[in-house]
Amino acid sequence: MPIEPDLGRLLYKISQAYYEEGLTQKEVGERFGLSRIKISRLLQQARDLQVVQITLNPPDPVHSEMERNLEEKYRLDEAIIVTPDSYESDEIKRAIGPAAVECLLRNLEKTDSVAVTWGSTVAAVVNALPVESWPDVYVVQCLGGIAGLDSPANTIDVTRRMAEKLGAKPLILPAPGLVSSRELRDALIEDATISEVLASAARCDVAVVGIGVPTLDGILGEQNVLDESAVARLRNNGAVGDICLRFYDADGLPVEDELNDRIIGLTLDQIKDIRRVIGVAGGEYKVDAIRVALTGGLVDVLVTDDLAARRLLDS
Repeated sequence: MPIEPDLGRLLYKISQAYYEEGLTQKEVGERFGLSRIKISRLLQQARDLQVVQITLNPPDPVHSEMERNLEEKYRLDEAIIVTPDSYESDEIKRAIGPAAVECLLRNLEKTDSVAVTWGSTVAAVVNALPVESWPDVYVVQCLGGIAGLDSPANTIDVTRRMAEKLGAKPLILPAPGLVSSRELRDALIEDATISEVLASAARCDVAVVGIGVPTLDGILGEQNVLDESAVARLRNNGAVGDICLRFYDADGLPVEDELNDRIIGLTLDQIKDIRRVIGVAGGEYKVDAIRVALTGGLVDVLVTDDLAARRLLDS
């Protein structure tokens, strides 16, 4: 359908002022004697009538297409894919760190709270953080102490270091992440400080979480968090992965296991309720755990490596 000459001229002029000259909609309106709302409608009309045609030039066409495909396939808010120098575990984590930092910082608002879990990939995110100033932001530990105190993946260390780098306030959960019995867990979470930190973690705006697998080959074995019999039992109960030490099955549902009764930390449902959950994980051996975390809606954003991304798209 042809455009009337006068309308076409107006659409072209306001589009030129907005897109080429960089004027705001208010400034365009002042130039042409129109309200900002009218300018907004005319700009949309210019796009509808193809007076304006927007072309995007992705910085990395291959990754951009894979990211979009992941977002569509798994209904993610965002997928971020990196290419590590090699596919050794440490190199994958080192590549994921800076990409996750960029995502975290642009998702932060000045009074937000950030929940953090544990693990070597989350620690790599903290390592990549620049020094910032977010004095009204809280960094909240959402799982009690896990891993040795000398480990950079320890939940307390991760929380403190993230808060220090962000110039934010840390909220430390003063309890172990895994205790010997349900009775001890119940007694500890009755403590006012512990219950308040857990409640604060559940109210966080953003979470940075690792995605684990039920095996002793990784950090669970390195830090003696679980023994061989516990891992075997979890697998027999259908566990394929975990977030915050909460194991889930092939449907993304919590695995029924006595371990749950001994954990001091957020549940999977509480983590899902956080507005933006950024999952950081890579490596082929984690693909099944990552895929279920995505199909189960456990994370909103995924930062991973390109090889794992291809496996996720192929599966």
